[in-house]
Amino acid sequence: MIPSFLRHSLARPGAAGFLIRSIVACLLLGAAAPAMVKAATTQSPRPPNVVLILADDMGWNQVGYHGSTFYETPHLDRLAAQGMQFRQAYSAAPICSPTRAALMTGRAPARLHLTDYIPGRAWEDKPLVTPQMQQGLPLAEVTLPELLRTRGYTSGLFGKWHLAATYDYAPGRPMDPESQGFDVVYHTNKPDEENLTKPDAHNAVAITDQAIAFIRQQRDRPFFCYVAHNVVHRPLTESPEQIEKYRRKAGAQLPENVPVMGAMIERMDTGIGRLLATLAELGLEESTVVVFASDNGNVIADQSQAPFRGGKATLWEGGIRVPLLIRWPGHVAPGSRSELPVITHDLFSTLLDLTGTELDQRRVDGTSLLPWLTGQAGHSTRGPLFWHYPHYHHLGDMRPAGAMRDGRFKLIEWYEGALLGRGPVASLFDLEQDPGETRDLAAAQPERTQAMLAQLRQWRRDVDAQEMSVRERRP
Repeated sequence: MIPSFLRHSLARPGAAGFLIRSIVACLLLGAAAPAMVKAATTQSPRPPNVVLILADDMGWNQVGYHGSTFYETPHLDRLAAQGMQFRQAYSAAPICSPTRAALMTGRAPARLHLTDYIPGRAWEDKPLVTPQMQQGLPLAEVTLPELLRTRGYTSGLFGKWHLAATYDYAPGRPMDPESQGFDVVYHTNKPDEENLTKPDAHNAVAITDQAIAFIRQQRDRPFFCYVAHNVVHRPLTESPEQIEKYRRKAGAQLPENVPVMGAMIERMDTGIGRLLATLAELGLEESTVVVFASDNGNVIADQSQAPFRGGKATLWEGGIRVPLLIRWPGHVAPGSRSELPVITHDLFSTLLDLTGTELDQRRVDGTSLLPWLTGQAGHSTRGPLFWHYPHYHHLGDMRPAGAMRDGRFKLIEWYEGALLGRGPVASLFDLEQDPGETRDLAAAQPERTQAMLAQLRQWRRDVDAQEMSVRERRP
């Protein structure tokens, strides 16, 4: 094994790094020669490539394969037909940064102490005090691209990061992508006011172009291509012609159908089609896992999440139920559907599992979905899902809360109710009978409510979650 100090020297760029690598290679070659001959005959096959596409604020009801006839997503629909849809998939949080942190580390946002968008807001006028959360993903956390590197992968990020302490980006700066395991980075942000009317304001085309160039460059070695779109995050903007196309569509007046979002999603979906075409052209389609997901639901004020309640920044289903599909030719049955409740950090464990990358299971909160993807899980289930959102947010209509889903039942704990006696302490819903969360069963099923509430609170203690506190009254 090469010592850590030497690994850093080997990673140095330029002539110095090349000289060090050359010397080390010569020293190791003689000692390793017999083993190399043996390994040549037992070398494991090349692991699959991974293309992970993450939409921003895209609701569960904004893809055609979930039944929308308004939003046009033919390439995503084709992916769904070629792989597995997870119909009850959840984001790790109802907001951006914590979900992305869970995706990169496999750890629950509560465990990371990163539970709101970075930098968050203190809300001095609210009755509960928001905990001081972690500002940025710590370098001590082991990330997905860092682990994939041990299997020979080259990793590229194209688009949004939002896991550094500030929105600014500086190549190689601590907590920016290069310091977290990415070899190639094309970083973008949502458009500011000055760029609202420019073509491709959310960089959906530019992100796609850069991702395609990376795939072409890395075609002969395993790669991890993380395509993190800014669509459909505010500000909502697209070309007038495309918006007008959706204004003329049937159903454009319904609250779940937003013409400008239709235009934005079409542009992103077109780019996804180009990515898929590139894989096919290069003969990589069969050897590449493609994943599509969203980081949280859409904004309540902008788009209804029907049939679900709420939206972004809430723990109602509309804030955390998201689209998720996985295509892996030859391993995942085309057109398959799963009703298994799954969550963002499951993807971390799943991708490491299917690439044959070693993982210390004690460090993660997710569950590998590989048995369900390959049909080996049968009718088995998985453990409960948990959320912790100790924050207020201007976009949500929900007070600070935690939540737990166990089978068909979902419990929400209201922190103002628990700490201040303002409103109920907990609400209980049967999602199988009431996916819109309209009938609170807490009073009718007190034993189940108390048992789930105790389990949720124990989970927070287990992960050392940051709790809210009551604000002291000023004299």
